[in-house]
Amino acid sequence: MALDGLVLHAIVHELQTCVGGRINKIHQPSENDVILQIRAQGQNLKLLLSANPTFPRVQLTEQTSLNPMDAPMFCMLLRKHCENGVIEAVEQIGMERVIRLQIRHRDELGDMSTKEILVEIMGRHSNIILLDPATDTILDGIHHVTPAISSYRVVMPGSKYVTPPVQDKQNPLNVDKPAFLDEMAQMSEEDSSSSDKPEHRLVAAFSGLSPLIAKEIVYRSRKGDESEQTVDPDALWQAFDRVMTAVRQHHYEPIITEQTSTGKLFFAMTPLTHIEGTSTTYPTPSACLEMFYGDKAERDTVKQRVADLLRFLQNESNKNVKKLEKLQETVEDSKDADKFRILGELLTASLHAVNKGDRELETINYYDEDQALIKIPLDPLLTPSENAQRYFKKYTKMKNSTAIVEEQIEQTHQEITYLNSLLQQLGVASLTDIEEIRDELMEQGYIRDRNKKQRKKKKKDKPALACYMSSEQIPIYVGKNNTQNEFLTNRLASSSDTWLHTKDIPGSHVVIRSDNYSEATLREAAQLAAYFSQAKHSSQVPVDYTAIKHVHKPNGSKPGFVIYVNQKTLFVTPDEQEIKQMKVTVK
Repeated sequence: MALDGLVLHAIVHELQTCVGGRINKIHQPSENDVILQIRAQGQNLKLLLSANPTFPRVQLTEQTSLNPMDAPMFCMLLRKHCENGVIEAVEQIGMERVIRLQIRHRDELGDMSTKEILVEIMGRHSNIILLDPATDTILDGIHHVTPAISSYRVVMPGSKYVTPPVQDKQNPLNVDKPAFLDEMAQMSEEDSSSSDKPEHRLVAAFSGLSPLIAKEIVYRSRKGDESEQTVDPDALWQAFDRVMTAVRQHHYEPIITEQTSTGKLFFAMTPLTHIEGTSTTYPTPSACLEMFYGDKAERDTVKQRVADLLRFLQNESNKNVKKLEKLQETVEDSKDADKFRILGELLTASLHAVNKGDRELETINYYDEDQALIKIPLDPLLTPSENAQRYFKKYTKMKNSTAIVEEQIEQTHQEITYLNSLLQQLGVASLTDIEEIRDELMEQGYIRDRNKKQRKKKKKDKPALACYMSSEQIPIYVGKNNTQNEFLTNRLASSSDTWLHTKDIPGSHVVIRSDNYSEATLREAAQLAAYFSQAKHSSQVPVDYTAIKHVHKPNGSKPGFVIYVNQKTLFVTPDEQEIKQMKVTVK
């Protein structure tokens, strides 16, 4: 669901802690997101501004993001005008979904100047705009809007800033009872078709109200009686006023409710009593948004970036499955090889009874217990001896091919396992992980490097690894792709460290960087191994663990493939909430 004006009102109130703070660093980890690192009130804060078309939002965040080696142009411009600047104000424009950050900054001439960052949260039209308020001129936007895209407003450097289209709605925080009842009555007369839908009238009349909150207000006005079709105007006002009074007084209850019937998640700044399900409250609006969105935005971006790789890997996997079926058919056919040897030997023993031109020979099968007669087909163009040799050659060819086919079957099994492991890795990959997987496929010859001439990026000797801290503060490293897995297992880990992997299931290599830990740390590491595997949504997942010194990579094997001995197995059920609560850094 989208953020409404009430949620943004709560966010803006929370962000007052940033006022007076200094912007130390600015990063743009993706094409839609900007992160401001702020030092305010004796603490370091990270403010996320997102113009993601699916998950736009503004919130304080604790998530770690990897930044591109070369900062985008918009990020460079923000650094020029806002880095080391002081945030003077964080405001919401009315109850609209627009947030304004006012920043005082010393320019390159040493003069003080003021700039504004506007975050417009409007679905696929969301944007982050850097504005010079003195002239209302746009310095740049994270997304450009040209005249060809919109005739109403242009978002390009140098153009005049035009506010988004204003809706003719009242501010719900400034409405008294007579005005509220009059508005409801007017809308009922204008549109009789929606007279039985008071939630529609609330959304149409007041800015900042989402259908979710409108339904909650109507539900409370009916005192939870869902069978009631009409609504008492006075009761509706009382329910409306209670919600708005809490907002005016900044009494928020950030909550996420999981609907029992559908499993769908909803969030709001007030309890959602009209949804039947399990609710969880959070200390701040940002903590609520952090939990609700989690890595959804990144997963959405990743999904778009890996569509071509997923399609390619699935096609390759399907090809190998079909190849395996044909190879197994060949093995089944080769089981009849002895039949041709017997026919050749019977024919050799009866050469005196065969003449060139005969089409078959009927003789006793000495290999049969009943000594039954058997008919041996012959080629009339060949001599009796040549016919016998023909059967012996068939036997030899089939016997020789069996060894080759079995070797091909083993290689095909390994290929399918490798492709499945890549598919699993794409399922948990971050934006940086994607490039490492793509590079690996190029090195292995699966795909061509179309940008070889333009590719000047230096190869990293050390990939970035996710490092989780166990409950007893022991580091647990997780490899998200084969590049990371190989570095972690073969280079970073010490011989006494403990290595974990799901048993016979594609997944991540996990290493406990210690030889002294408790059962709790082992369980947590096994949780990570199960969570970052193909069995993420399964229960009682088998996880093998052994010392690194017992893990070896065979010569010539595929990236990420290892063999291990002296392992023990434990069974765990991945718990996403537990894993999200673990402290994680990228090293």
